[in-house]
Amino acid sequence: MFGLTSNRYFHILGNMETKQVVDALGALAQETRLAVFRMLVEAGPAGLPAGEISTRLGLPAATASFHLAQLTRAGLLASRTQGRFVIYSADFERMNALLGFLTENCCGGESCAPLPQPVKVVKRKAS
Repeated sequence: MFGLTSNRYFHILGNMETKQVVDALGALAQETRLAVFRMLVEAGPAGLPAGEISTRLGLPAATASFHLAQLTRAGLLASRTQGRFVIYSADFERMNALLGFLTENCCGGESCAPLPQPVKVVKRKAS
């Protein structure tokens, strides 16, 4: 039996394997799930109750539940029970691992992001 080693089972950046990346990208490749995920990223670690997500997106509860389950199965969401509510939040560690995987060898290791340029503001004289 093989022991767990980082070389054999885990990707160096964020512990993601190719199959996990494909699952995550597949889950996000649907308009409603992408909207849910972006909403939860915006909500931050506190997350949102399932009912609130459903209401904000105008989804029937069963439809919202289906999409939340798909995102959770893909490892992009975490959930917790708070009283009688299920609170969902984005798994930021997994999200960052996904981004790291996608950009790992970007530009051959050189910085490829454009440098921010200052915005020149021109004041107009009042007429």
